[in-house]
Amino acid sequence: MTEPSIDVRELTKRYGPTLAVDRISFRVSPGETVGYLGPNGAGKTTTLKILCGMLAPSSGAAVVAGQNIVSDTIEVKRHIGFVPDSDALYEGLTPYEFLRLVGQLHDLAEETIDERVEFHLRRFGMIDQIYEPMSTFSKGMKQKIVLTSAFLHEPQVLFLDEPLTGLDVNATLVVKDYLQELARAGRTIFYSSHLLDVVQRVATRVIMIHRGRIVLDGAVQEVLARAKEPTLEEVFRALTQEAGA
Repeated sequence: MTEPSIDVRELTKRYGPTLAVDRISFRVSPGETVGYLGPNGAGKTTTLKILCGMLAPSSGAAVVAGQNIVSDTIEVKRHIGFVPDSDALYEGLTPYEFLRLVGQLHDLAEETIDERVEFHLRRFGMIDQIYEPMSTFSKGMKQKIVLTSAFLHEPQVLFLDEPLTGLDVNATLVVKDYLQELARAGRTIFYSSHLLDVVQRVATRVIMIHRGRIVLDGAVQEVLARAKEPTLEEVFRALTQEAGA
């Protein structure tokens, strides 16, 4: 039996009296692309930060890429890529300088770094800006660099929090195509977004969280068929209204 890439058990996070994540449990297998959905304040970003080793859970447990997120945090980070919901760049650097640093932190050979940087920036149409300071870049250009930094070491598990923010249509298509390539290669993608139409086209499975608790978990097409709705947007609206959004 294949070991899950993500194994979450009764995971809980409290901020004082506020229960941000409430005893959630799920498992994600290699090759799955999971859309992680919920309204603002539902606990999506908190979940991702816990699974990436950026926040400690209040209780419960999780294993990512075979490593415990609490006791083996550094090992977890070796095997994951993370695109946060805000810029995560040293803007005084050029894309080449920044991505070279990322590659070195992941112990990639210099030749491998150069090949992968060129591959991704050429796909994003940014090869001509490789030596320009990122402080001059638009929001969309910065997002392309953030995405490249997450893709660079070809992680086993990829966590994405609103990854298409600021991207134009062509760049969005590049990301979607690459995510599908990664899934076919057995990589695991955990994708949080408010763009439910995009999630519906990319994800094979959807998990919906509301007020810190999971209210739905299933294959996208099965969820749509069971709810007798044509889109995830309609399913999402019905569930959140029913639960008192």
